[in-house]
Amino acid sequence: MTILKVRYMKTYKRVLTIAGSDSGGGAGIQADLKTFSALGCFGMSAITALTAQNTTAVTGIYPVPAEFVGKQIDAVISDIGVDAVKIGMLNSPEVIKEVAKKLKEFSIKNIVLDPVMVAKSGDKLLQNVSINALKNDLIPLACIITPNIPEAEVLSGEKINDRADLEKVAKRLLQLGSEAVLVKGGHFEHAESPDCLVLKTDELYWFEAKRIDSPNTHGTGCTISSAIASFLARGEDLLSAVRSAKRYIHSAIVAGAAYKIGHGHGPVHHFHELWKEQ
Repeated sequence: MTILKVRYMKTYKRVLTIAGSDSGGGAGIQADLKTFSALGCFGMSAITALTAQNTTAVTGIYPVPAEFVGKQIDAVISDIGVDAVKIGMLNSPEVIKEVAKKLKEFSIKNIVLDPVMVAKSGDKLLQNVSINALKNDLIPLACIITPNIPEAEVLSGEKINDRADLEKVAKRLLQLGSEAVLVKGGHFEHAESPDCLVLKTDELYWFEAKRIDSPNTHGTGCTISSAIASFLARGEDLLSAVRSAKRYIHSAIVAGAAYKIGHGHGPVHHFHELWKEQ
């Protein structure tokens, strides 16, 4: 019998998601892991909360104790390591502080923070007391934060009514300490959906995309932040990673528009470039 000898020469691009679980599969760690896989990365997870959730509503949240969130992060990074980290739903200041502590312990650099506060259905996912902890302990560690308009308004305390407001708030949020801020303009009711990216270098970029007529937009925020983390893990610089992630999420929304799943906001098509037409 011939024994095949395997030489360990290859490795994966490793991305860790620290976020909540979506039982409906469209957002949260489920969307993150799908995105990592679709973009050629090895995905890992540290679950911060369980949600009872579908396409129409969040009916329950069961938080994971901060200490156990830390144990998950320890287990993954100490053995497998990471090339990038995506952070999503963090349900309490204790969890936020624990995550920040672990990221500093392991000197993690490529950190993408999606400050999840409100679900697509309108259900609140982040406690008010957690916002200051997010600002003080976690945002300064981030390579980039990716709030949508409601989240940017909460973080800045300012209303966003137009593009000028979007740019002003993005620049204000940059003062919280991250290397970059991407404020997503999907909540505007215009034919175009503008996103504003500002960098610590004072560079500013607009990403324009035509609005897609589709109810299947559940998990778009999770998906684009996970895509940015994936491209950073693959070695792209921050601007290139955002550009690549924007192309990916646009294509995923376009491909997912033809499908019907559930009775509310369905998911995007994460594997649109890989699955055969069904």
